[in-house]
Order: sequence, then structure tokens, then C-alpha cells
Amino acid sequence: MQQAGRAAEIKAVGVGKSFGAFHALKNISLDIGRGEFLTLLGPSGSGKTTFLMILAGFEKPSRGQLFNNGVDITDQPAERRSSGMVFQGYALFPHMSVAANIAFPLRVRRKSEQEIKRRVAEMIERVGLQGHEHKLPSKLSGGQQQRVALARALAFEPGVLLLDEPFSALDKSLRGQMQTEMKRLHEETGTTFVFVTHDQSEALALSSRVAIFNHGELLQVGTPQDVYERPGSRFVAEFLGEINMLPLHGIRADGEGARGLHEDREIALRFGQGAVDGEAVLAVRPEHMSIAREPAPQENGIAVVVTSSTYLGAATRLDLATRGGCKLSVCVSTETAQQALQGDSTVWLTWPADAGFLLPAG
Repeated sequence: MQQAGRAAEIKAVGVGKSFGAFHALKNISLDIGRGEFLTLLGPSGSGKTTFLMILAGFEKPSRGQLFNNGVDITDQPAERRSSGMVFQGYALFPHMSVAANIAFPLRVRRKSEQEIKRRVAEMIERVGLQGHEHKLPSKLSGGQQQRVALARALAFEPGVLLLDEPFSALDKSLRGQMQTEMKRLHEETGTTFVFVTHDQSEALALSSRVAIFNHGELLQVGTPQDVYERPGSRFVAEFLGEINMLPLHGIRADGEGARGLHEDREIALRFGQGAVDGEAVLAVRPEHMSIAREPAPQENGIAVVVTSSTYLGAATRLDLATRGGCKLSVCVSTETAQQALQGDSTVWLTWPADAGFLLPAG
């Protein structure tokens, strides 16, 4: 059994989970580094929460193995694992004060009263709940209840902290505050964090790595920048925010990169953006694109028509269409958008040759 206070290194090997004929997880192999912040990201029903419950010991895998710091814990029950857990609904004891909730896991582990008092005071200060020690959960705001849940889960210095969509009940402003607090707590404690969410921006903002799930499969693992800028599949590309897709044909190698045709316009690419073979889809994030009256010599450009605009204050979103009917979008400054909308509605959508990546056609 792992000792408290030591960040965990988790290894899943071929883990699967079936409920009758339904395969909730399919052959998941994943290494979780000691002290990292790993986010399990995916749509509802993708298998991410099932995998978290297996890590916690609340679900037993149908196949495969799970290791904690080199020790096989596949069959080890939850109470014997040194894992802290923060549930979606916080699961605070309603009849216990803030201090008593935080002390609970320490009492279960038969810590001394002196140690309990010290750790509770330390955790209350760490999560900024001074003055609330004797309040019941019902007297706290949602953000304060979340802090209590975090403090309770970290009080006994677990090797890994498991978090199941802990911000889902909070409003947008409070979510942002709690994300900042979560990053701070991770940096201060050095504990291994495994975090479940379906919020793409939350995953990119918090994580050292992101593991993307869909239909029970692990599709890609990488740093936030890796999975966003170089997704390994069309699903990952589209799931992680807006993206423009440009079908290309006649792709051929050319010096430092490649060239292909979108409709009748030649598009330049750089190597490392995907396979070069006949047909593909060039995927470019809207933030790498801009609009102009004509493209610069070293830029790609296609003629587009502005089909609609959405005012967002300092920025304006423009919905665009090529002559062949390919739908695209870009977000530009409102001043730039106003200039583009004056007179002829035809403008150029431009981007550098090293922006974007190739995905399989279809």
C-alpha cells in the first residue's frame, strides 16, 4: 500500500470495463506521471468517469491491470488505496462543521488529536476558509463547499487526488476562480491530480497533460498545446474548439513542404503537418487566420464571401463561404470586420503556410 504524502505514479495496462454487452472502456493503457495534473476529457458517455472510478477502486475492471508506484492494485478495494476523491456533488457531511468534515479522513486513519488539529488548521488556511471552521455546509456558498471538499480530500496527504467534474455546479465566474485555486493547490502540494471534465477550455487551462476519450477508447494523450495544435484525429480536432476544414486534392511534396489545391486555389504546407498523399483535409484554427483585401506573398489565401457577422464587443465573428460552398469562420477585431464589410463583400481569408495540419479526407 502506498504511503501517504508520496505522489503516486499510476500505470493502467489494457484496462477494460464491460456492463453486460456494453463495453464502457476498451483496452486503456495509460501512464500517469508522479505529481502531474492529468485531465480525462471527453463527451458524456465517453468512458472517462468509468476510468476514474476504476482508479479510485469503486469499480473493478473487467480486464487489464492497474499499478500504483509499481504495486498491482487491480483488486485492491477503495479503502486500502491512498487516494483522495472530490465528487461532482461534493458529498460533504451535512451535520458536520467545516472543521469536522476536513478532520473525518484523519479520524478514520486514527491520527492523533494533535495531528488532526494541525492538519485541519493547515488545510483551512490553504483553501482560504479561515473564520468558517464551525459552519455547517448548508451555510456556505457553492465555492466554499468546493473548498471544503478539496481540503478534506487533501487532508491526509493522498498520493493521488481524483476529481470528478468538481466545478459543474458552479457559475462561470466562480469556475474561473476555482480553476485558479486548483492550479495553486496542485503546485503547492505536488500531489498527482487526475481530473475529469467535458469542458475543453477547462482541460487546456489546468492540465500538464490531457487524455481524450470517446466511445470507451483513449484517442490521444499529450500536453494541452500538443492535442490542440496537433490533434491525432478529426474527432479530437473538432472536439477541442472551433476549427476550419479545407478539403485539398492533388497534394504533392514540394521542397520544404507540400502543395495542394482547394477548389482552384493552390495551398502551401510545411512538412510535419501530416501525411502527404493525394487527398486530405487541411485543418486550421480560426485564430491563425485573418482577413485582407489580398494575401501577402508568403501567405495562403482563398477568396471568401462574408455570409454573416456577430458583434462580440472588441471582436467580431465572421461566417464565411468559399465560391465552392465551403463554410469557414474567423474572429477578428471589430474595426477589421467593419472594414471588410464595407463595399464588396468578397475578401481574402489568409494564413501562414506553417499553420494547421492535415487530417484524412472524409
